[in-house]
Amino acid sequence: MASNSDGLFTSQYYSLMGSLACQDGLGLRKFGKESKNRAGCQGIIKRETKGDKAFVATGTNLSLQFFPASWQGEQRQTPSREYVDLEREAGKVYLKAPMILNGVCVIWKGWIDLQRLDGMGCLEFDEERAQQEDALARHASEEARRRTREFEDRDRSHREEMELRSRLRCRREAAPARRAEPMLDLEVVPERSLGNEQWEFTLGMPLAQAVAILQKHRRIIKNVQVLYSEQSPLSHDLILNLTQDGIKLLFDAFNQRLKVIEVYDLTKVKLKYCGVHFNSQAIAPTIEQIDQSFGATHPGVYNSAEQLFHLNFRGLSFSFQLDSWTEAPKYEPNFAHGLASLQIPHGATVKRMYIYSGNSLQDTKAPVMPLSCFLGNVYAESVDILRDGTGPSGLRLRLLAAGCGPGLLADSKMRVFERSVYFGDSCQDVLSMLGSPHKVFYKSEDKMKIHSPSPHKQVPSKCNDYFFNYFTLGVDILFDANTHKVKKFVLHTNYPGHYNFNIYHRCEFKIPIAIKKENADGQTETCTTYSKWDNIQELLGHPVEKPVVLHRSSSPNNTNPFGSTFCFGLQRMIFEVMQNNHIASVTLYGPPRPGAHLKTAELP
Repeated sequence: MASNSDGLFTSQYYSLMGSLACQDGLGLRKFGKESKNRAGCQGIIKRETKGDKAFVATGTNLSLQFFPASWQGEQRQTPSREYVDLEREAGKVYLKAPMILNGVCVIWKGWIDLQRLDGMGCLEFDEERAQQEDALARHASEEARRRTREFEDRDRSHREEMELRSRLRCRREAAPARRAEPMLDLEVVPERSLGNEQWEFTLGMPLAQAVAILQKHRRIIKNVQVLYSEQSPLSHDLILNLTQDGIKLLFDAFNQRLKVIEVYDLTKVKLKYCGVHFNSQAIAPTIEQIDQSFGATHPGVYNSAEQLFHLNFRGLSFSFQLDSWTEAPKYEPNFAHGLASLQIPHGATVKRMYIYSGNSLQDTKAPVMPLSCFLGNVYAESVDILRDGTGPSGLRLRLLAAGCGPGLLADSKMRVFERSVYFGDSCQDVLSMLGSPHKVFYKSEDKMKIHSPSPHKQVPSKCNDYFFNYFTLGVDILFDANTHKVKKFVLHTNYPGHYNFNIYHRCEFKIPIAIKKENADGQTETCTTYSKWDNIQELLGHPVEKPVVLHRSSSPNNTNPFGSTFCFGLQRMIFEVMQNNHIASVTLYGPPRPGAHLKTAELP
């Protein structure tokens, strides 16, 4: 029940007396002569255009609705007789209105005399609505608590994140400031090179020289990957991938010289041509910029399978990826004079750049080694193994060197000459034929001596044999410590995946192997650097003796990540074979001395 200024109501019925005024939204019509002067009337009944009845009685206001409130899920413009009944009794209107009075759900029921403007009414407790209101209140309370918990969780996470950021900021401020890694600023020379004042990757450069450049400038050029095919190293190019700088160096799988320079991410490097940048942080390599920097060229080539458009210059190619264009290109296969046409959208940017030798990227080959890459060294173009009646007798080397002699044009030509060295040659003979070695290595012990049938194999030697290492020839020559004469040649193939990879240049050897067949004279077959051991066994027509397993490592505590190799003895030669059947090295032995046994299993 409602309370007033005199205390609690003691009865469910009370009388409402006073004047009734009707407000229609346009003005106030008054009933009764004294209505204007009744400032202290006991009660006023007001009817608004919305149909609400308002009573003021001893300090209590009641708003009566002619139809159910919105909580009942129903909104009607015309009240039903249940709420406003004008026909029940003449001259009276019976009203029913639900309400919440001081937090209590009640229903007001009563009547009003339309002539005297007084009436009677009572309040009843509305239990059904009270239950619904209680459920709504509980739901609202739970929702409020849930939102409060979510807010507290977000606030806690935010504070923890801010604290973490503050700690990281303090650490960065306390630590010495790191300088941002500078981008490489490289000069592009079509059909030749990519580099700067300190270093240069040149087409035709040997693999070892490119690796030496990367090792020397390892503080600037970082994160280099070596990519090759482990099972078929000759079927795919050998790649040096400079991941931090977006550059790939593609080397020919056979001669291991630089064939293609690819820039696959132009956002990681600055590029210039004739000293003027066409790609940098401030200059985008658009097709308009390429045209301005390099001039006109033949119409581009469209590769529909790869959705690539190639704009080709001699020794230089730019690729545009079509799926990155905002506009669809218009390709006309027969445009004019037998040429195709592709309308490139304005502002299309280069995705890749290639430097190569010749006019076609697909048909390019690694050029011959440029004179600038010799650096005073001598390289072997080919190495032929000489044979006698029993086996190999020596080497005939076809050598390459930069021209030397008087005059300004002395170094403009490449010299080609032949030299031969044999088993039993003295150290002075080898020096006069091949020049000084890159390194001299003294053997500490012969680990394969245990496989020798010599009865004196356990007798320690007072002197150590020594090697002449010719890295650019791919050849090692072993000299006897007592006689200082040649007793062994070692030829290296420099296959990736071998323990000695990139120490030697590839030796392009040709070895004649004697083949014996029934009812036929002896004939020879040629084994080359690219022969596989299973093919050699097929040529021999009989299985070779079981191999010796060779485990290489830099120290007893280190392991070889490339695995072991297998050594097969054949005709005074030992073939070191990798697990993919390719030949890693060939060791040649001279004829045995009188009274001595051949050490067929001896290795360096």
